[in-house]
Amino acid sequence: MTEELKIADAETRKQTIQKLKESNRQLELFALALEDLIAMVEADTRHQRRERLQKRAQK
Repeated sequence: MTEELKIADAETRKQTIQKLKESNRQLELFALALEDLIAMVEADTRHQRRERLQKRAQK
């Protein structure tokens, strides 16, 4: 049994494309927020490492 491939009408395709674009935008915003968070953690880690190294040098 073969199923016929049904192509959605123009309005349905348009709505689907808009939803996909919105999903893509939201994912991109999330990825940027995640990159910001990673950068903050990395900066904090570098700061802590710098402080430890400076304390060792003072001893």
